[in-house]
Amino acid sequence: MRRLLARWLRRGFLGGGLLVVALVAWRVWDSERGPALEPWHTHVPRAELLGGPLAAADWPGWMAAEDQLFDEVAQAVMRPGAPEANGGLNRYDPASAACPCRMPRDWNRSYVLEPSGPPRGAAVFLHGLTDSPYSLRHLAERYRAAGYLAIAIRLPGHGTVPAALTQALWEDWLAAAHLATSEARRRIGPGLPLHLVGFSNGGALAMMQALDGIEGRTAERADRLVLISPMIGITQYARFAGLAGLPAVLPAFAKSAWLGLVPEFNPFKYNSFPVHAARQSYELTQELQRRIQRLQLAGELEKLPPVLTFQSVLDSTTSARALIEALYARLPANGSELVLFDINRASLLGPLFRRSAETMLERLLPPGPRRFRAAVISNAGPGDPAMTEEVTEPGAATPKPTTPLGLDYPADVYSLSHVALPFPPNDGLYGATTDPAEGFPLNLGAIAARGERGALVLGLDALLRLSSNPFYPYLEGRVAALLR
Repeated sequence: MRRLLARWLRRGFLGGGLLVVALVAWRVWDSERGPALEPWHTHVPRAELLGGPLAAADWPGWMAAEDQLFDEVAQAVMRPGAPEANGGLNRYDPASAACPCRMPRDWNRSYVLEPSGPPRGAAVFLHGLTDSPYSLRHLAERYRAAGYLAIAIRLPGHGTVPAALTQALWEDWLAAAHLATSEARRRIGPGLPLHLVGFSNGGALAMMQALDGIEGRTAERADRLVLISPMIGITQYARFAGLAGLPAVLPAFAKSAWLGLVPEFNPFKYNSFPVHAARQSYELTQELQRRIQRLQLAGELEKLPPVLTFQSVLDSTTSARALIEALYARLPANGSELVLFDINRASLLGPLFRRSAETMLERLLPPGPRRFRAAVISNAGPGDPAMTEEVTEPGAATPKPTTPLGLDYPADVYSLSHVALPFPPNDGLYGATTDPAEGFPLNLGAIAARGERGALVLGLDALLRLSSNPFYPYLEGRVAALLR
């Protein structure tokens, strides 16, 4: 019996080993099929503040290091008319319409928006993974117009070259959030409200910053959280993302360190995505969920400030279910609210919806009563694009009568997307119709790709994904109500 068991164990180990070898071989083959690595995939900036130097930095030191960082990238990576430039659409070609240098302002950099008078408070803005401070500029301007000081920090590894994300850790991102929050409090002094506004991965960082305040890991305590498509949880695939990069330990297989190698045609967001960044985002969400659970069990989550979250029911980047189960189901009755944007039930594509997408809203929200306020933004169904707000108050078992919003679901849009929520329809880069006064030479949101498949160097999903929010006036109005 023992010999038989040992034989099966040997066969199991041998089979497992062969499977690992086969998967590594497939990964090498798959990555080597892709495009060649460019300078922005191989040059890791030396001037980026990480680790101990970042933890010890203040705001002036951060801004000085950032100036050095962008100077380094300009010298090492910018390639006017070089062969690797993707025609006329490459952010690292100074002559390209996609170069940040051609924009009215380089929104890749950290910035501070000062109110016209003495500040009524401050808000810190934390962007998403592969993103830049550009993504929250509209909300930052809304805060500034309301008398708040707005500070948006470029998180380490972002805004320069995708290779920078092969080194930054999630702890570095959180350290940068602490730095910006500390500067915001220093500028407004004690007693005035401090808000944290986070988009996607920045939403996870905003929540971590707030939890650090509760546990005394930082002196700054937030008074309000505003989260947009927050990364409270992501797909389980990210747990094994690090394995996808194993072949990259050999220089000949360096491309295996990338989950995607895509032309860099976006001036304020990376298109290429390294394995390391996927792994860091997964570790961040896992640590966040553990801390939320621990603080809830200890009764400390009662100290968390109210949270206002905007989330699309369909989101292929973050887990809407994790948002509700890992965060909102654990929140105290502290005035928090969840806003869900439903699919377009009047869309001509309605009959083509997967069953899982069509019923996602019903499966996401737990039945009432709940400790948080829930608002569902939706339309009635076929032939009726008019949007309404259906609110269920905390403690109530049933929703109140719906309220018309005076907004329609666009006929050619079947749902919002993860990336669309913080951008108005007239955003200079991502808007379906742009404001000419912004002076952007490039409008990615207006691209309507039609043609034969297989002709482009990137998947059509990158062009078809909705990049601006037709209901942004509602979102901005809800945030503005907090500031009044």
